[in-house]
Amino acid sequence: MNFTNELLQSILALFIIIDPLGNLPIFMGLTEGLSTKARRNTYVEAILVAFFLLLLFTLAGTGILSLFMISLDDFKVAGGILLLVISLFMLRGRFVEVNDGDDIGAVPLGCPLLVGPGAITTTMVLIGMYGMKTVLIAIVINFLVCGLVLYWSDIIYEKLGKTGSQIIAKVMAIILAAIAVKFIREGIVSFFRLAG
Repeated sequence: MNFTNELLQSILALFIIIDPLGNLPIFMGLTEGLSTKARRNTYVEAILVAFFLLLLFTLAGTGILSLFMISLDDFKVAGGILLLVISLFMLRGRFVEVNDGDDIGAVPLGCPLLVGPGAITTTMVLIGMYGMKTVLIAIVINFLVCGLVLYWSDIIYEKLGKTGSQIIAKVMAIILAAIAVKFIREGIVSFFRLAG
């Protein structure tokens, strides 16, 4: 597989799990009482927190695996199962509890909505499959797109509507489930190759 295909697959996998369009109704709902400027400041904080959190796990993730003597194939199977569960939750709908006075830019908008266990798992599996350089580029591109989506959230949400955003989220969840099955399959196939 060439670099372009690997990059496109990495971008798509991360875009689906970060899911800025599917999360848009939640973002809009949680910032409903804010002015446009305050809302955009909150979104910038969310993107920065999510980006640096994912970057941290991208750079230190393989070291963590080595520390616990976990192979990439182990992580593929475990990560695939986790992503499959997350995709099922996405299909059923997500619920976020926010208390008054919370700094919602960092939590829950930045983490876990943009970057949670699914994004971290996907990133670490992609590093093992395609390498650090490809995944870093995919992360940067995804967060640039995410920033644009959130910056123009009022217009996008008006065009899509709540129903349109939810439909996109459901379709993304189905694609994510297929990616999860692929991770599980590749991990299990590797186990059998090693055993043979």
